[in-house]
Formats: sequence, structure tokens, C-alpha cells
Amino acid sequence: MGKIQTRLGDGFMVEMTEAEVRQDLEDGTNDAADRASVPPLTQDELDHLYDIYASPYKVVSVERGKEVCLSYDSANTKIKRAQISTSKIQSLQVLERALGADSLELAHIDYSFKPVKPIVTFEKPIMEQAVLLTIPPLLYGAMPNMALYSQPDGPSPNPADLLPKGKIKEARESQEQSMEYLIADIVHVGEEMYKSGSDGLNLDTTASAGDAEFLASLKAVEILKKKYPKMAIQMGMAAEFVLGMHGELYYDGVRLAGLYPHEQVKVAMKAGVDVFGPAVNIVTQESLPWNVARSATWIKACSEASDIPVHACLGMGVGGVPLNLTPPIDALSRASKAHVEICKLDGL
Repeated sequence: MGKIQTRLGDGFMVEMTEAEVRQDLEDGTNDAADRASVPPLTQDELDHLYDIYASPYKVVSVERGKEVCLSYDSANTKIKRAQISTSKIQSLQVLERALGADSLELAHIDYSFKPVKPIVTFEKPIMEQAVLLTIPPLLYGAMPNMALYSQPDGPSPNPADLLPKGKIKEARESQEQSMEYLIADIVHVGEEMYKSGSDGLNLDTTASAGDAEFLASLKAVEILKKKYPKMAIQMGMAAEFVLGMHGELYYDGVRLAGLYPHEQVKVAMKAGVDVFGPAVNIVTQESLPWNVARSATWIKACSEASDIPVHACLGMGVGGVPLNLTPPIDALSRASKAHVEICKLDGL
């Protein structure tokens, strides 16, 4: 029986037998189906995944003409983190003209709405100039990152300090207080950047602090879309499962704690989100075939439930991509091909 070279979720290269790869694909989709009560991948889809991972080529791709568009989070700051000495606008031009980016995103190096709010005045002229010097859609992006509103960094009592003491009511009240600060900051930054010419707003890594952060993000989107109906808003999630850090929060009658991607997208659509980015975290000790089968199961269900474009989050540590600062191309290309072809995605 032949050997197939693949990786674990931490990027470590391993060899597996054909039978082991097939078993991991089946185990991965069954794990996802059991957790979220969605159908597992069909046998034809599992066979297609096997062919992708059994390919002897280092890089795989979709067929010509079946490519999807790509969106990015904090792309211009990644150029800076690579210690390439360019301005923000020059970084966007590199992404557009050298790397062929389908869309662009301007961002502050401290990629959260709370630290952006005090310096948004300085971001506005950069956005105004960048719009004139680039062609693709240009969003402004940041993370909701509601944890920044908790002490010692913010004004609200820290739920992580209150919960171990059994102060559940106080912890919930603290989260509700932080929600109001977050909503105000998202709306303020979104308005200022839209007035400066941005095509829209990207809320990246949404619900990282749980259901309260998700609710604040949904409410902020609702406010912005009522005021600016033509503003494009993309929402990328932090994980496949919304943590119930509060546990008693609802949006339009739907309890937010415990929602999986096919349920998350429905409340996002109600709020007015235009592009939804489901995220599935990598399990580092499992193989990439296991991880991709698991991720594709959830994202396929999300895509089928969605009436808006779905751009699955595929990058460092999500979507079956290893938890490496620079993901290996063999792993990234296989995860991308698998999700595009099985989940019928609009983008990545």
C-alpha cells in the first residue's frame, strides 16, 4: 500500500497510508456532523478529498475558469510585519500590482476598533489617497476584540476575574457594558472611514470574546447599514462555535451561544452583513485530511444556508491550514481547492 505525504495541524510533515488518509477523512466529517447536527460529506466528496491529498504534486489548484476572488484581513500590516519598508498606501499598491489582490484592506497596525478610534483622524487622509491610487474594492478593517474593554486595559470589570469568584451576574453586566463601548467604536470608525471613501468595513475575528462580542458586532452592523445602505460589510468569524461567555444573549430571537457556521450566517444576514467568513479552528494533533474534512463539512452547510457570498477563512490556523506563521503552500493549496470545490464558495 502506497504512502501519502501530508501534515499534522501544526505543520509537521508526516507519511500516512491510503487507508489512514481515508479513515481520517471519514472521522473528520463525522466529528463535525455530530457536533453541529449537519449532514456529513458524501462518499463522492470524501473520494474527491482523498484525490486532492493523494496528489503527488506540491501545489494543486482548481480548474481554469473556476477560480474565486480573495479577500484579506489586515493585509497592509502584514507587509510591514515582514519588515518591508513601505507606507500603507505603497503596501496596498504592492498587493494590487505585484501580488494581484482581488480586494484591498487598509488597517492600523494595532488591528482592533478600540485603539483605532483615537487615531481615526489620521487614518482618514490615508484612506482618501488610497482610494484614488488603487482600483480594487478597498475596505477598512479591524477586530471587534471586546476583551480590550475589560480592566486593566479598559473601563469594564474583567469577567475573567469575576467568573472564578462565582459572580456570574456581575460578569454578565460587565460584558453588557463593554458591548455598548464596542458598538459605539465600530459605528464611529465605520462612519468616518466610509465618509473618507472606503468601499466598506471588515469586522475580522468576530466573537473572539464570545456571544456578547458577536451581539455587539451584529448591532453595530445593523446601525451602519440603516444609515449607509450601500456600505459593504464583511464579517469574518473567530471560530466555528460561538462561546457562551454570557450565555443569555439573543439576536432577533436567536440565542447566540453555541451557534455553528450555518447558524451564524443567518443572524449575520439579518443584521445586514454582505459577505460572511466562517472560520474553523485547526486541531494541531490531527492530520490535515482530518481537519479539512471537518472544516469543509461545516462550511458546506454554511454555504448552503447562506443567501450572501461566503468567503471561508483560510489562513494560519483556520480552515484546515496549519498553525504556521507562513503556511506551507502544499497545505494551503489543498485546503483552498477542497473548500472551493466542495463548499461551492464565492471566495476565500
